[in-house]
Amino acid sequence: MIQPPFLVKGNKLAIVSTARKISKEEVSPAIALFESWGLEVVLSQFLFSADNQFAGSEIERSKGLQQFLDDNNCRAIVCARGGYGTVQLIDQLNFSAFKLNPKWIVGYSDVTTLHIHIHENVGVETIHGTMPINFPRDGGENESTLSLKRALFGELTSYNFPSHQLNINGKAKGELIGGNLSILYSLSGTNSAVDMNGKILFMEDLDEYLYHIDRMMMNLRKSSWMKGVQGIIVGGMSDMNDNAIPYGKTAGEIIHERTKNLGIPVAFNFPAGHINPNKAMYFGRSCQLSVSEHSSSLVF
Repeated sequence: MIQPPFLVKGNKLAIVSTARKISKEEVSPAIALFESWGLEVVLSQFLFSADNQFAGSEIERSKGLQQFLDDNNCRAIVCARGGYGTVQLIDQLNFSAFKLNPKWIVGYSDVTTLHIHIHENVGVETIHGTMPINFPRDGGENESTLSLKRALFGELTSYNFPSHQLNINGKAKGELIGGNLSILYSLSGTNSAVDMNGKILFMEDLDEYLYHIDRMMMNLRKSSWMKGVQGIIVGGMSDMNDNAIPYGKTAGEIIHERTKNLGIPVAFNFPAGHINPNKAMYFGRSCQLSVSEHSSSLVF
């Protein structure tokens, strides 16, 4: 995988929105924080456009992103927020200039579409991390923004995180990739889907019905998409829904049930996803996952 250059003070960082619309007020704290890191912040000309729930039309959103994919002076592109809509753009984008002059693409949730498409079709590392919509309103730092800063400036090397009763112990090596489970499921079988052979899979999700979690896991198992996965990291499975007649298992228990016979380590409790903190990770980077009775670690 191609690793974009890490940032230094004075570099240009662009903010775009590929999915749901966002306001100036919601972005302002992030602009101020990026500038306090010594970065020059530039905004997509369509950042504050609106088309019903979207941040402008498909043409506007794709042009806004394409502008900075092609900009050789831009060193990072941060997606302002998730929601839904990135998949509408992905086949309209040209990554030729981006591959010749790679830069960090940052985001999570719906931005999973960009992460996995770039991983599979372009071969450039990206950063799964917090987005401006989630930055502290008072303009301060938190664990999520600090981890993003370390990732962008090349200071992120490893994480240690607590053990979990559902963990499956073991060690694994491979390139880290994944993201939002619903997005991974929705893109399976498409030209954006990742070949997971030899990879370490990260997954998280928000606001899904528990039986949907099982449906998605069953699909990914039955389609052989998970064949060859070396290890699994499970982040936040937040605000799950249930029916009047309970499903009977948590999201974590469902994932454990569908992965326990794969013969690979599975680490729950990783601090990333629609949770706080949402720690940054390098997607496409070779890493080592260690899961033991007492703790787990991820080393880049």
